[in-house]
Amino acid sequence: MIELPVDLPAELVPLSWLLGVWEGSGVLDYKVGDEKVASEFGQRISFSHDGLPHLNYTSYTWLFPEEPDGDPRPLATETGYWRIARQLADGDPGPALLPSVGEPRFRTPDDVEALRNADGGFDLEVSLVHPGGVSELYLGEVKGPRIDLATDAVMRGAGAKEYAAATRLYGLVEGHLLWAWDIAALGQDLRTHASARLAKVD
Repeated sequence: MIELPVDLPAELVPLSWLLGVWEGSGVLDYKVGDEKVASEFGQRISFSHDGLPHLNYTSYTWLFPEEPDGDPRPLATETGYWRIARQLADGDPGPALLPSVGEPRFRTPDDVEALRNADGGFDLEVSLVHPGGVSELYLGEVKGPRIDLATDAVMRGAGAKEYAAATRLYGLVEGHLLWAWDIAALGQDLRTHASARLAKVD
């Protein structure tokens, strides 16, 4: 059973099953040319909200030590925002620090129902930033306890490694958050990259 925070914006109800801190392990398995990169990793993900109609997201991953008494090695971090995709209006803050004008349009669950797509789910927009100079904009859908995402745009800084596209799949299965991530990077076409199984810890 999912308990909804009393101050949760109505637009976040379709994403409410993500809220909290999740931790577990996964497998990295990516082939570049004839060389295969494979390893197990640990991960901690956090989904939270600040009263605005989006989820705040952070992820931290680490490689497990090769020796029994070794220390984990930091692997990657990313941060971003998840929201139901819709046209922003006067009742939404922004751009920049401009405050909203008037009341938000989607204040109740009934209001949010109007945002369902023809497939019965809700369109999603996810913005993610990586410290290595890569920013991703994903478009996709949340339908019950499943999320499908695909990159609509990838921006890279001049010094970033080559990274062209990605898809991500998230699902809630027997109380665990499962995800899979395919990428097109380093001259390769879109292919399996990593997956993990996480349990809620907070």
